[in-house]
Amino acid sequence: MSARQTAFRGEAAQGLPSRLPEGERLLWQGVPDWRVLALQAFHIRGLAVYFGVIVAWCFLSGLIGGTPMAALALSTAKLAGVGLVPILVLTGYAWGVGRSTVYSITNKRVVVQMGLVLPMTMNLPFAKVDSASLRVGKDGFGDICLSLHPGDRLAYLMLWPHARPWRMARAEPALRAIPDASYAGQILGRALAASADMPAPVLAQPDHPGVGAQTPVAA
Repeated sequence: MSARQTAFRGEAAQGLPSRLPEGERLLWQGVPDWRVLALQAFHIRGLAVYFGVIVAWCFLSGLIGGTPMAALALSTAKLAGVGLVPILVLTGYAWGVGRSTVYSITNKRVVVQMGLVLPMTMNLPFAKVDSASLRVGKDGFGDICLSLHPGDRLAYLMLWPHARPWRMARAEPALRAIPDASYAGQILGRALAASADMPAPVLAQPDHPGVGAQTPVAA
């Protein structure tokens, strides 16, 4: 559990649009880890590899073509600088998203507070949630994705990066890059089951809990 998660406990108004009404209890709050978000949602590693290959190819081409070393070093440095700009911008954006986002789970809904320039709050009552799934990586960080009922649709661009990747036609809100995702998934699974008056589901860890591994939370 992160330091920010611990600090949120007992402060129902922080990360929520208002104080919780009578009968509603805060069960969990957390924030996305910006480093994990940068790697998984913004694909910083893939971008770095892409520009690295281009820089290496240009350097080798110039070397084979007989370009003077001083000129080759200068052009390579400039090209590397051009590639570094989007990486730094996206990394900074991931940091800002991590600082401005709070995920909350109550006994009646999931709340996502988000927005760098224009803060907004998204409320997802359990009545609108068709099912939830959990993806956990080997480091314990993971995503909880929420599938909504067919009649309840949200725009993918409005949700991003708090959305399940590549689900654009029927966008699925997601609590992304959260630490100890299994713990949060257990809490949400029990809350969804209690809301539907069903037995609490038991979460089994995937045999190979890579980033792509997915386990149902509740249906």
